[in-house]
Amino acid sequence: QVQLVESGGGLVQAGGSLTLSCAASGSIFSLNVMGWYRQAPGQQRELVAFITRSGSVNYADSVKGRFTISRDNVKNTVALQMNSLKFEDTAVYYCNAVHYVQPWGQGTLVTVSL
Repeated sequence: QVQLVESGGGLVQAGGSLTLSCAASGSIFSLNVMGWYRQAPGQQRELVAFITRSGSVNYADSVKGRFTISRDNVKNTVALQMNSLKFEDTAVYYCNAVHYVQPWGQGTLVTVSL
C-alpha cells in the first residue's frame, strides 16, 4: 500500500489561487491514473481531475479551465493548481489512485471566502 499525504490547503478569497501537493510513499507510476478528489460538507466525495501515467488529463466540468493537475513520476508527487477559486470549491481535497485506490490520506482543507 502507498501512503498519501496532501498539503497546501488554506483560506483564500474568491478569485484567488492555491496549489495543492500530494506526496506518495511509493511509486505512483505503478498506480497509473492518479486523481484529485474533493468532499464538501454534507456531500459525497467527487473526482475533480485525473492524470494518466503518460500525462493525459481530464477534469470535471465544474473545474475545467480553472484547475490544472500534474504529476512527477520520479518524485512520486501529484499537484493541483487551482485558479479563479469559487466559494463552491470549498472542500477537503484528497489525492488517490483512480483504479488502484489506496488508503485515504487526511486530505487538505480548502476554504474559499466570498
